[in-house]
Amino acid sequence: MARQKGIIKLKGTIGDITFYKTQDGHLAREKGGIDADRIKNDPAFQRTRENGSEFGRAGKAGKLLRTALRVLLLNSADSRMVSRLTQSMVKVIQADSTNERGLRNVIDGEAELLAGFEFNIRGKLGTSLFAPYTGSIDRVTGEISVDIPSFIPSNMIAAPGGTTHFKIISAGVEIDFENETFVEQHAETAILPWDVTATAAINQVNTVTANSTKPLFLALGLEFYQEVNGSMYSLKNGAYNPLALIQVDGGV
Repeated sequence: MARQKGIIKLKGTIGDITFYKTQDGHLAREKGGIDADRIKNDPAFQRTRENGSEFGRAGKAGKLLRTALRVLLLNSADSRMVSRLTQSMVKVIQADSTNERGLRNVIDGEAELLAGFEFNIRGKLGTSLFAPYTGSIDRVTGEISVDIPSFIPSNMIAAPGGTTHFKIISAGVEIDFENETFVEQHAETAILPWDVTATAAINQVNTVTANSTKPLFLALGLEFYQEVNGSMYSLKNGAYNPLALIQVDGGV
């Protein structure tokens, strides 16, 4: 892969060179590679096939988690989130000590490795919300909750410039990776002023299936707003809204 320089930037293919544009700029690469049939059948590419199978499985698992959290992610994700989540899912699958390479999966892996995953690297929960909070997953009742004691917003939330208001959001998710289904419930506070007025204590309870044996996830985030002439607008279209997985229970 080479980077294009100069005034004129090319797109398309000339001979064996393909020119294209990405987030990293205008690039060029040479056509070629190994024949697909050889990769599928040649014993020398056994590891390649195994890695490809697990990578595909990681991609599907990441998509299912993203779909389950779609309502929250509409305003809380960066442009590279999909690839970052897939990479994290690969690590989950690689932690599977039960199955052989190529057959490893999320269910037998370590879903807990996803705890702490930030969906928006432009606005991380860990560098935005400093108010203490407690997340809990009660597998028996199916309650996935977060508790935040009263706090002063301007002291405990590092908000981007232009912020006048905010709200706290959370979601509880139960995911069946094998059958590609999920149960999700989310909650949010009212839009609150970002000032020196202490908030009330916040308790958000998101309920999924009681006594579930599937992986359970708790996501927590913030949404920032700017008030203009009495109307609330999402600050910079949510570019700096943080959302993270604060607790994960991989199932039994």
